[in-house]
Amino acid sequence: MKQVVQNYKSGELALLDVPVPGCKPGGVLVRSAYSLISTGTELMKVSEAGMSMVGKARSRPDQVAKVMQSVATNGVPATYRKVMGKLDSYTPLGYSLCGVVEEVGAGVDDVKAGDLVACAGNEHALHAELNWVPKNLYAPVPDGLAPRHAAFGTVGSIALQGVRQGESRLGEVALVIGLGLIGQLVVQLLTASGVRVVGVDPDPVRCELAERLGAAACGDPASAAVEATVAELTGGHGVDQVYLAAGGGSNEPVELAARLCRDRGRVVDIGKCRLDLPWNAYYEKELDVRFSRSYGPGRYDPEYELEGRDYPIGYVRWTERRNLACFLDLLARGSVDVEPLVSHIADFDDAVETYRSLKDGELKAVAVLFRYPEQAGHAAAPVVAVPAVAVPTAGRKPSPVRAARTPVRLAFVGAGNYATSMLLPHLARRDGVELATVVTTTALSAANAQRKFGFAGATTDLDAVLGDKSVDAVFVVTRHSSHAELTRRALLAGKSVFVEKPLALTEDELAGVLAAVEESGNDRLQVGFNRRFAPLLQEAKKRFGARTGPASLRYLVNAGRLQHGSWYLRQGTEGSRFAGEGGHFIDTASWLLEADPVSVYAVAASGNEDLQVVLRYPDGSTATISYVTTGAPGFPKETLDVLADGKVLRLDDFVRASVHGPGKWVSSRLPKARDKGQSAQLAAFVKAVRTGGPMPVPLESLVATTAATLAVRAGLAGGAPVTLAGAR
Repeated sequence: MKQVVQNYKSGELALLDVPVPGCKPGGVLVRSAYSLISTGTELMKVSEAGMSMVGKARSRPDQVAKVMQSVATNGVPATYRKVMGKLDSYTPLGYSLCGVVEEVGAGVDDVKAGDLVACAGNEHALHAELNWVPKNLYAPVPDGLAPRHAAFGTVGSIALQGVRQGESRLGEVALVIGLGLIGQLVVQLLTASGVRVVGVDPDPVRCELAERLGAAACGDPASAAVEATVAELTGGHGVDQVYLAAGGGSNEPVELAARLCRDRGRVVDIGKCRLDLPWNAYYEKELDVRFSRSYGPGRYDPEYELEGRDYPIGYVRWTERRNLACFLDLLARGSVDVEPLVSHIADFDDAVETYRSLKDGELKAVAVLFRYPEQAGHAAAPVVAVPAVAVPTAGRKPSPVRAARTPVRLAFVGAGNYATSMLLPHLARRDGVELATVVTTTALSAANAQRKFGFAGATTDLDAVLGDKSVDAVFVVTRHSSHAELTRRALLAGKSVFVEKPLALTEDELAGVLAAVEESGNDRLQVGFNRRFAPLLQEAKKRFGARTGPASLRYLVNAGRLQHGSWYLRQGTEGSRFAGEGGHFIDTASWLLEADPVSVYAVAASGNEDLQVVLRYPDGSTATISYVTTGAPGFPKETLDVLADGKVLRLDDFVRASVHGPGKWVSSRLPKARDKGQSAQLAAFVKAVRTGGPMPVPLESLVATTAATLAVRAGLAGGAPVTLAGAR
């Protein structure tokens, strides 16, 4: 299928061929009929992409701050790879469309195939021929409403939420600053609510349009006529509400709002304009400044948007989905008219040229629609460059170890940030490796990975890849909740498997993986515990030498706080933070102590995620892992000490290491970069796959580390040490 994308690094716009998205549970697959270009939000993004790197940095100081924090934590090279990987990727455009349901996912019962729906979301209602849309981000289109009008649903919801924040009442007077697409809709919604509206915009054509759509009067912000009209309509008191629907870097909108608003009036920010509030003006009138967050309650809440958990109507009357349905109803009843806003309808095949005309100013428009070709039947099968064969059934024993073959053909399931910044760059330039297929649930991430790393094929069909005999190994680099099931399926298909940590989030998931090993006879498994492969740590262990007595190991992990909205915070589905990454530290400790733990004791600080985990080993050695989220962000993330036999090994965040004892060894104080072992681990895995030799880490050790990680949760709940099953 085709999708409009942009490279944020170069500014390039393209109509790209990408795989068809899969229809996941909790949502529907929608074939687009019309999608709407937001001439404000989208053109701002397009313009930013055309800036120099300095210009991009100036326009997004919040992102610059994140980059600097990443440099402090991960070093310049790793941060550079991560940032450039994000910049040099295709990103989607679009967030408002109308289309026909092609396929209904499990758990959805309010629509069926063939129904017309309006869709929202900058990750789901994209300028693409097909989109997967979760339940709370679509609404059925009322009978008789034209699809091109229903495509305004999302921007209409944005305007509606802004009006709700203003709490307008019958007979009041409102000022709308900025008469672009959102401003025109706000004018109509206020007029339909019995509010008299004055509009402000430097464009006389937009002012005339707003007056035709119900505004009492409109004019240039510098015109004395606007102030005179406000004085006449309000008896000199000023307007009851001001709606900021303007963009740009000027501070004039907020200054005008203060001048024309009445005492204790309300100022609602809907757009993205400069907000240097003149303190005296706002203080003296005690103005109530409010922000309108996009489509309404539920926006940016993954449990609402992605997992379909609605808010009870008794507590949240107008969610983003209910706003969407309400706006569609207003359109269907003629209370709002969007036809006069449609400046241009372009065929989807002309998307790139349409954006160029808008950006260059050749096309003057309030609203532009893409019209998609009508296509009967279901979506075409995802593109896969390999033949499909049946997955082995129960009782069949695939032969996981075979004669050496070059190149080793790899398939990736998942192509998120970690895969594209820490794994694929090492594999793409490795001799004897062929990147066969990348599998993702979203079409664009697969297309990005294929373009950047040279995969032969990209698809959303996992079964076809698992059934392809020419694929030697499968990398599972998805979200934590899917690791165990995908690993189980790949093992049953006879593949060597590299799965990012964690291997499992529950004991049942771990048991399922082991059952697949037993059923298939395939134990070709590696978990992404890369730190034991770090060259600096390996050198330090060698310098430390053999032990004769028990050791005491101390591992401080300054994990830091997560950003709001991070999927790591979804503990209900993705497990705790320690369940997700604690295996790294347990595996490192076990490798240094050359044994698997026999018991786990864990305690947590009250009110936060700070953990102290104590592991006991067969020879009496202990390892204490302090996993802390409340430390200073500028302090190194990982520091480790091992003490035994009159010797001390010290590791400082994979930048510097030392060994103290009869002699002293200190690594270079000018390291090239933090090397946490990803490259060496991948080399070892590829070699094992190619030669049929043993996996880099024995299966027993992978299982022991996973079991110990899971035992932390049980230890916290029980308040006592947990003895690990099978401990020796």
